[in-house]
Amino acid sequence: MPGKAPIIALDALDLSRVLVDREGIRRFNPQRFEMEQIDAIVYEDVATHTCVGYKDITDQEFWVRGHMPGMPLMPGVMMCEAAAQLASYYVHRHNLLGAREMLGFGGLEEVRFRETVRPGDRLVIIAKMVKMRPGAMCVSAFQEYVGNTLVCEGQIKGIALPVEALMQPQSSVG
Repeated sequence: MPGKAPIIALDALDLSRVLVDREGIRRFNPQRFEMEQIDAIVYEDVATHTCVGYKDITDQEFWVRGHMPGMPLMPGVMMCEAAAQLASYYVHRHNLLGAREMLGFGGLEEVRFRETVRPGDRLVIIAKMVKMRPGAMCVSAFQEYVGNTLVCEGQIKGIALPVEALMQPQSSVG
């Protein structure tokens, strides 16, 4: 719904105070190269399970050339991926998943795209854990802003992935 209150007051955030840079995020998130959708973490509150990060959108993003030619718009799926990566960072950083090694997409609910995101924008992502089942899943509410404008919001579910099984060679069929 438009006009929804921010998870955290935007004016309380100091986006110039980087707590964790991309190298630090890589200690907890497996994404690399063009799939890295978080540049910095600027806020963490373990009492409320809230985390804030950002992604500076450049004209070098892999999607710029084709989405849409002459009018580059960040795909909604990439906005959701940024929220997933922020939530995953927070869960792993604070060991909320337990012994599991990786958090994967489990689902999205109530996602709304409110405005566009374009090269030159700073996408600020806010995630707050709203449900946790250690070793199995977590649910985060998220909001994304460009300036003071809400551009995307929803809930994202993360599930524990069986890393060992996924690392095994696939058998060929046929």
